[in-house]
Amino acid sequence: MNLIERIGKRRAGFEIDMTNGPLLGKIVRFAIPLALSGILQLLFNAADIVVVGQFVGPTALAAVGSTSAVINLIVNLFMGFSVGANVLAAQYYGAGKNKDLSETVHTAVLSSLAFGVVLIFAGVALSRPMLELMGTPADVLDQAVLYMRIYFVGMPVMMLYNFGAAILRAVGDTQRPLYFLLMAGVINVILNLLFVIVFHMGVEGVAIPTVISQCVSAGLVFWCLTKVEGPYRLYPKHLAIKKDKLLGMVKIGLPAGIQGCSFSISNVLIQSSINSFGSIAMAGNTAGSNIEGFISTAQDAFTQAAISFTGQNLGAGKLKRVDRVLLLCMLLAPGVGLVLSILAVLCGGPLLGIYSSDPAVIQYGMLRLTTVSLLQPLGALMGVTASVLRGMGYSTIPMIVTMSSVCGFRVIWIFTVFQAFPTLQVLYLSYPITWGLAALFNFIFYFVVRKRTAKKLGLAQEK
Repeated sequence: MNLIERIGKRRAGFEIDMTNGPLLGKIVRFAIPLALSGILQLLFNAADIVVVGQFVGPTALAAVGSTSAVINLIVNLFMGFSVGANVLAAQYYGAGKNKDLSETVHTAVLSSLAFGVVLIFAGVALSRPMLELMGTPADVLDQAVLYMRIYFVGMPVMMLYNFGAAILRAVGDTQRPLYFLLMAGVINVILNLLFVIVFHMGVEGVAIPTVISQCVSAGLVFWCLTKVEGPYRLYPKHLAIKKDKLLGMVKIGLPAGIQGCSFSISNVLIQSSINSFGSIAMAGNTAGSNIEGFISTAQDAFTQAAISFTGQNLGAGKLKRVDRVLLLCMLLAPGVGLVLSILAVLCGGPLLGIYSSDPAVIQYGMLRLTTVSLLQPLGALMGVTASVLRGMGYSTIPMIVTMSSVCGFRVIWIFTVFQAFPTLQVLYLSYPITWGLAALFNFIFYFVVRKRTAKKLGLAQEK
């Protein structure tokens, strides 16, 4: 049996028993491969940005960077359903409901492909109107539209990978998605260099390899699920959408998706404001936010851990362990974020120089790092508290909190404070202020939800 076959079939070495034993080591063991997976995904984007920035020019760099807010706006609604699949699968796995778990897996996989097909049409049709609405400069617009349309062709495989990885995370397996992304990442980087440097292609030279690499990672996850030994094994001939499982995913995932869209709407407004400063400021913001993404990804590994650990322990009726999950993740996520954000600022010049050698671009990038990145731990607190609420099945609460205290406040900030003091630094301050507000409200609501959940379980069942 070769290495890939062992990765696909081996079970005990990858899963984590989240409902018994000490939590700290298991959360860290869960989060580290997940953080590395997220970093690899960012490296896909970073490879795109670095290659076009160094070998095509600042305009191409701005074109690729300007698409992220629009892409997230269109994609996040459907990505939220993968959160629903994760929570549902984790709860069934923790409760030992194997039949329900199997039906959830098959429903999630087929739904992901359907969502991906819808996104192809949405992305291709909306790319130019959305970018124009954001005030994307004329010298950037056509390249940005081309990048987006190629990117959206790969949506079915992107959805398949994310839903498949969500199922694996639900049972504690974050290692195999890491291996699959590593394989796909190597392919992505090689093809980026080949298409841009050798074939002299522009933004399409980094968009096409991104789609190809997503096909690889999605294919590996699909293959893995068909080979695992356990109740979450996928049988292609049994693919079907079970109405109750789909509704369960929608109940949890739709609010999460709406929350993601709300974030994206506020980010689109922020990106539109950044666009008003010109293509050089856009390029600097792109480079700075890309570095910042590595910090948030490391933090997000613990927010993802909070979802899966909460789901399994709630399914097992162990509410006191959910309290410990919340506390540990609230310490670990911002702790990691603080260390990394300090390093990012201290090494900001050389790091930004990887993306562009233009001093003006680097200066704008440093402004982003010093204003936003140092306060990333507040974003971690917001993410952890929201994830625990979702893991308990209460996804609407963090959605409402996000739409009001984050998105609503950012919109108000843009049209009031930023209008009075129209500088990039004032614009960037909207991020940490809204993160802190959302974290506070989520934390308060946790105690309300916990009390309600304890009544449902019965005090005798609270372990």
